[in-house]
Amino acid sequence: MSQIAFIFPGQGAQYVGMGKDFYEQESLAREVFQEADDTLGIPITRLCHEGPETELMQTEITQPAILTTSVAMLRVLTSRGFDSTMTAGLSLGEYTALVHAGTIPFGEALKLVQKRGKYMQEAVPADRGGMAAILGLNPEYLEDCLSVGRRIGFVSVANYNCPGQIVLSGEKDAVKQAMEACKEAGAKKAVMLTVSAPFHTPMLDSAGERLKINLSQIDMQSPNQLFFSNVTGGLMTDSTEIAPALIQQVSHSVLWEKCLLSMMHQGCSTFVEIGPSNSLTGFVKRTAKTHKLQASGMHIEHMDQLETVAETLTKEGFHGNDQQSRPDHRGIPGHRPGHCPEDGSVWRTDRDQLCPPGELGA
Repeated sequence: MSQIAFIFPGQGAQYVGMGKDFYEQESLAREVFQEADDTLGIPITRLCHEGPETELMQTEITQPAILTTSVAMLRVLTSRGFDSTMTAGLSLGEYTALVHAGTIPFGEALKLVQKRGKYMQEAVPADRGGMAAILGLNPEYLEDCLSVGRRIGFVSVANYNCPGQIVLSGEKDAVKQAMEACKEAGAKKAVMLTVSAPFHTPMLDSAGERLKINLSQIDMQSPNQLFFSNVTGGLMTDSTEIAPALIQQVSHSVLWEKCLLSMMHQGCSTFVEIGPSNSLTGFVKRTAKTHKLQASGMHIEHMDQLETVAETLTKEGFHGNDQQSRPDHRGIPGHRPGHCPEDGSVWRTDRDQLCPPGELGA
């Protein structure tokens, strides 16, 4: 039985002007932006649509801004009679997925991600951390490259985005050393990213501990559809497991490729990326091609794209009452709630094919 997933981007997707056409054309989108302004007491709408960019790029502004934009687009799509049977989001996007799944109210998610951004930025001095995108490295050489960086400091893999794309994170000098080693080992591209925090590493443990206090005050509901976790790469159904996973996510690797594979193996063949990005769509296509699976990706970032996606989904039978019912996750064999893989294995890659650069994944 074919299923459909709504997926949501993380930090790095932001830009001045995001969501503006939705705001101008759809009252539901305006309501979402207004709720964000009222909840946070800051002009999220103006910052998203007019900037200034320097302010929008501040992590504690960026995170609620992307969440707001993605939810605004999502609300317009669902008002047309479309829904998903499974959902996931890359890092910050996981909060959007949980709003969509009815686990966290939008207003509470706004406050959570604002705090999350603040805690992550404050966890490490601004000049100490760094991140680097690595494209097209044979995974057989990854550990050797990391070892080169670890001779002078801490470095690890923050994101496994798709075959052929990972993101390194850690102490700036160590990341640079590991990045240079990746180039020498044959990586197609290796570049430092313009961030100052080492996202998704143990260097941000303190941010996770601070976030734990805020998460403990939220009455989370069980997801109303299949939800796939960044820290496990697999299905997570119990509401009591979600907060611990969100805490872990701050300082653990994002297993995005494994999330995609898990959804594909559960029967998902249609992925819709909703938010100010199209990078996740590229990750879907590359993952499906490499692993010889049938799956298509499309994205909604502007109103004209929503109309195109709506037309395509209707033809595929995903509209309104014609949509297939959501599967009951309780009957899925082998489901182990909260199970986190310990082997840290790197998924195989075809070195001749690259994914789009994509988000930082914070």
